[in-house]
Amino acid sequence: MTDLVVRKLLVDLNTPFAARWNGNDAFRSAFFNALSMSFPVGEQFFMDSVRAGLKTLPEEKRAEFAAEVQGFVGQEATHRRVHALFNGHLERMGFSNTIAKRATARIKKQAGMDPRVHVAATAATEHFTALFADWVLRHPEALEGAQERLQTMWLWHASEESEHRSTAFDIYQAMGGGHAWRLRVFRYVSVVFIVDVLRQTVRNLWHDGALFHPSTWRSGAKLLMAKDGMFRGNVGMWRDYLREDFHPDQHDASRSQAWLRDNTRHFVPVGSPAAA
Repeated sequence: MTDLVVRKLLVDLNTPFAARWNGNDAFRSAFFNALSMSFPVGEQFFMDSVRAGLKTLPEEKRAEFAAEVQGFVGQEATHRRVHALFNGHLERMGFSNTIAKRATARIKKQAGMDPRVHVAATAATEHFTALFADWVLRHPEALEGAQERLQTMWLWHASEESEHRSTAFDIYQAMGGGHAWRLRVFRYVSVVFIVDVLRQTVRNLWHDGALFHPSTWRSGAKLLMAKDGMFRGNVGMWRDYLREDFHPDQHDASRSQAWLRDNTRHFVPVGSPAAA
């Protein structure tokens, strides 16, 4: 089991920031904004799915996972609140959050499905966020030029995503979820996640007035499709999820552990399963 500490982030998210907050780079700002716009609805779904999955387990298994799920829910609830504050500034600048509307409609449509499908979707999305999180920790240039408070927000979130990357996966396995369905849901989530984020990025760029600037797409190609870009550079680890013997703990988490160890001035622990 993983001991997941819930942390209160000590950064100012009340002060407004510029639309191109990420180093005055239109694409990097629009892309990270699209990710943030997806988080509150997504994280609520993750919390609901994992809690519902836990309730289906036999009593002994519920006891085994209860503390970890408590920590997972606490971390995700904190992420949801922080990104809601961040997204509020985007809304006041006129950015339209269509990714959240599409996700909400999809969740409602699929509400009656087997709880294992919801937990599998959570595990699949957590795999994506863990890959992207580790990539951001490996590539500080992705946030170069951003204010320190915003860099801290993203690196804190990235580190916690890596920290709890196994929780939904383990719950799915404990529920008796099979490999075939895990892959089916993963492929579906892969397409939906990437398409939704890119659609929202394009919408953000349109609002910013940068959609048709060549420099915008040069930056996008560098960020996503360079040899070690966020998309191209993660293909191998994305494929790892397809293996029947895969487990998220097989991927290195040392960068997130190091960031959390070395940046305690930026947060205060407010709870952990061990203390609960």
